[in-house]
Amino acid sequence: MFTKIDLCSMALLKLGEKPIQSWHEDTVAAQLSRTLFDSTVDTLLAMFPWRFATKKIVLIRNTDGDFVIPENVLRVLKSEGQIMGNKIDTSGETIEILAIVKSEPEDFPNYFASLVATKLAVEFCIPLLGDSNVFRMISALYESEYQSAKFIDSTTSTNQSNIDKFSLINSRF
Repeated sequence: MFTKIDLCSMALLKLGEKPIQSWHEDTVAAQLSRTLFDSTVDTLLAMFPWRFATKKIVLIRNTDGDFVIPENVLRVLKSEGQIMGNKIDTSGETIEILAIVKSEPEDFPNYFASLVATKLAVEFCIPLLGDSNVFRMISALYESEYQSAKFIDSTTSTNQSNIDKFSLINSRF
């Protein structure tokens, strides 16, 4: 189980800096952490259909007759109808979407938490250290961790009952 402070501290340690204890510290590291954490994590979540952050959501029409995408949705992966802004245009009274949703650090698997810490280290590097050599090294580490995290996430076992229901599997027998 990780917290925002844990992940920011991990990022700082990767840069050889002291960890932070609170968002409210009067340090550049704490200010960078407060400013960059949420947007960095949301971007990482939206970049790939991470299994832990992918959810099926049933939408119903609101009082204006619209299907409104919830605020916690970072990216819609699959939907009936056309997405226009934060609404989906389609017929029917309900629709189901597959979406990547915002997740809290305590829900992150270890491989994703490590990826977040490394991405934060990339974001913190230039403002904190101003060293382009360290930036290149930590960026290369991030790219490697990103590929590894995608591999781990995509090879995590699925629910066998979903495979059994897949029409192409059944048609073979």
